Amino acid sequence: MEASSWDKMHVVIVGFLLGLACPVCGAIQRPDYDDTPTPEIFNTSWMAEIPENQPLSEVTMPGTHNTMALYGGFLAQCNSWPLAQQLQAGIRFLDIRVRHIRGNLTIHHGISYQWAHFGEVLEDIEVFLEQYPTETVLMRLREELSETRAIYGAVVRYVHQYAHWDLLWHSRLMPTMGEARGKIIILQDFSGPDLGMRYYSLDIADYWQVSSLQPEQLDKKWMNVYNHLERAEVGNKARMFLTYSSGASILAHPSALAKRINLRLYEYLTARAGQKKRYGIIAMDFPGAMLVKTIIDFN
Repeated sequence: MEASSWDKMHVVIVGFLLGLACPVCGAIQRPDYDDTPTPEIFNTSWMAEIPENQPLSEVTMPGTHNTMALYGGFLAQCNSWPLAQQLQAGIRFLDIRVRHIRGNLTIHHGISYQWAHFGEVLEDIEVFLEQYPTETVLMRLREELSETRAIYGAVVRYVHQYAHWDLLWHSRLMPTMGEARGKIIILQDFSGPDLGMRYYSLDIADYWQVSSLQPEQLDKKWMNVYNHLERAEVGNKARMFLTYSSGASILAHPSALAKRINLRLYEYLTARAGQKKRYGIIAMDFPGAMLVKTIIDFN
């Protein structure tokens, strides 16, 4: 076998074992869907244009579902851009799942270990915010796989060890853009004293159990997304809206569903392009860079 052929085969084997997208395996980069390792375009400091006094609840922003789920094959993988690239692409809402074991916080998607720990997430965000201080990052944080229901102390320890305490927004109150700049806003999906805002204070649509890729199931999922985006546009401006376009099952794994729902989402949003609209947070699997940019442009 020639060296070049062997190199290609090596990429295929490693990519298969780790669940990574790769060009040899037919990775896709569309405006709405991307399972390659690098975004087509970056939007590093788009929040700089948002007025200081605008409440964050009135900002339309792109996010990722199960942000760190880069490994585990087609049943577990939800994204292909590493966290640093997601932030550079313009993603401002992160969905972080930690397994709590012996005081450690490792990153998991269900039983699938994601070869990272919570400290690395904090370090990546801190580096990004130091470089782009006009931005803010919202982070849903919840326990995954383990069921200790006691991650508060470990989270605090990791913040002190891998970032710093003042990096957090320490209030349940909705900040203005000016107050939020340069900070992580934890959307706290666990018990304990306040570290930030409470996740379930948001108006959330997360219909994720899509049983198949049959048209009726896809339509049901899409209508959940559509109806919530329509509500967000006219809803209470003081309350943050969060719409998940993601979903999964054995017969509708994350990438297969994203290829279909992301396209509908992109068509819906591009039909309204050029207008100023409040859609809140839109959390996606495998978003394309142009879909991310389209969401940003509503501000």
